[in-house]
Amino acid sequence: MPWKQGYTISDEKSLADADLRWPDGRRCCLAITVDLGLARSGAGIGAADLTDDRARFGLAEGLPLLRGLLARLGLRATFAVPAVIAEVLGGAALRGIAAEGHEIAAHGLCQEDVSGLAREEERARIARATDILAGHLGAPPAGWFSLPRQADPFAGGTISPHTMDLLLAAGYAYFGNGLADDIPHYWVTDFATRRAMLTLPYYYHYDDQFFLLFPDKGTGLEHADALARNWRAEFAAQYRRGRYFHMTLHPHAIGFGHRLRMLEDVLTEIARQPGLWNATGTEIALHWRETWPAETSLQLKPSIWQDHPGSLS
Repeated sequence: MPWKQGYTISDEKSLADADLRWPDGRRCCLAITVDLGLARSGAGIGAADLTDDRARFGLAEGLPLLRGLLARLGLRATFAVPAVIAEVLGGAALRGIAAEGHEIAAHGLCQEDVSGLAREEERARIARATDILAGHLGAPPAGWFSLPRQADPFAGGTISPHTMDLLLAAGYAYFGNGLADDIPHYWVTDFATRRAMLTLPYYYHYDDQFFLLFPDKGTGLEHADALARNWRAEFAAQYRRGRYFHMTLHPHAIGFGHRLRMLEDVLTEIARQPGLWNATGTEIALHWRETWPAETSLQLKPSIWQDHPGSLS
């Protein structure tokens, strides 16, 4: 997403630690996103992306192994699924994932970069992706993700100035990856009407692909230990404050034996902490809307942001 472009025109403040409330008096929220995207570029998932070794391993071996790990630990995740991957996996596989307590959310039509699309073209792609997932699941997804691809210029993924309004018009309850806060927050699209999309936090330094898949070629060195340290340190900090911890996992990256063992060690430590609320994206969004409705909780003032020549906004 181009920084600040179409992002927000409010200066609302984050909730203080003491003001946060999770269901049933829980201490901290744990959110896990499993990204089934395989696109290497902004063009989105193509035939070559579906036939390479990475894709075959991720869908055939990494995904079942990751599902098994989550089941053993009693943890639930939100699976961000591009519509083309939904077609590859099929309805039975998607419904099987949902039957394990996980959520299926949308991740674009083919995980493409929509930042340069005309509004009507993007609207049509959102509608097509929604219809495909609804056809497999029996109901439309509630969440939409625009997670980054490896070659993206922006580590937070890419959207267009129209994306949020189009998702609201399409009936989506939340957007799955925003950078503006470390807890759920509202992405304001219209100051006058307080039109806003509930957004869940995402940070690329808790995303496995930035540690396990770079460099894509060359030395082949990975940084799994650094990733584990990041996860442990951030969870400890967020748990101590009673806030929100999120990680993003890719089956084709995390699914190898030693990496999966590292993940199991980290998640085992996290899962044993008392007062943990492990929830899906829709559950988090529902709690947030009920506890802090946008209509009453948004404190909007005119933005102090100004564009300057040469800025990236």
